[in-house]
Amino acid sequence: MAKYTAKDSVFTSLFREPKYLLQLYQALHPEDHEATEDSIKNVTITNVLLDQYYNDVGFQIGEKIVILVEQQSSWSINIVVRCLLYLAQTYQEYFESTKQNVYGSKKLELPKPEMYVIFTGSRKTKPEYLYLSKEFFDGDDSVLDVKVKMIYDGKEGDIINQYVTFTKIYNEQVKLHGRTREAVLETIRICKDQNVLSEYLSGREKEVVDIMMTLFNEEYILKTYVESREKEASEKTKIGTAQKLYKKGNSIEDIADTLDVSVKEVEQWIGLVGV
Repeated sequence: MAKYTAKDSVFTSLFREPKYLLQLYQALHPEDHEATEDSIKNVTITNVLLDQYYNDVGFQIGEKIVILVEQQSSWSINIVVRCLLYLAQTYQEYFESTKQNVYGSKKLELPKPEMYVIFTGSRKTKPEYLYLSKEFFDGDDSVLDVKVKMIYDGKEGDIINQYVTFTKIYNEQVKLHGRTREAVLETIRICKDQNVLSEYLSGREKEVVDIMMTLFNEEYILKTYVESREKEASEKTKIGTAQKLYKKGNSIEDIADTLDVSVKEVEQWIGLVGV
């Protein structure tokens, strides 16, 4: 079974590599021809505890800019709030790494923040920016504000455009084959044929399949656990009912018919209590 988060997994895997992280920055800042892989520092929040937040991609260019990029396939205005929380966490880690004292009198040095969301779902209205003040405080400019730039496609051929195309191809294959291994393999084949993330996919095809697929993902485990508990509770109820009906003189056949189980099951239930 393919993960429900298959596209997210590819996104984070892709931009974990300096080569593609540089391409992402160049897509966002095509005017900057000076940046190199060495000038980019990955600051994605990964060391996560239960009471912390984590983001998709975060990186810093020198000491000047910190960029946070999220991938979202379902529309949620709450992404603005999450971006704020990611930025606060990123700044906290930046202060620690640069040994700056937020309680001291010396003015802190802050890299300029930029926040982006790559939206790959379907939507009629496509705002260019989302603002915390507008979405949550009726445009009140007296409160803290957060500005998030929305990206829906990218420029033809750039790494953002290729990722968005990859998600569309994957969605089409899921419609045809369901969330199966076949859908994943077909997505990779079509993308390689169309030169969509072809270098990334060709170099690590098995790895990509592995990160998109899972035999027992978290959602499946939870669903199975709930179903097993419900089945267990239902069986206990039937056992208790069978015992009461038997004590009242009902035949095993009648009990089996009433509970929609086999005679053998009723006999086992009755036998378990030594009747």
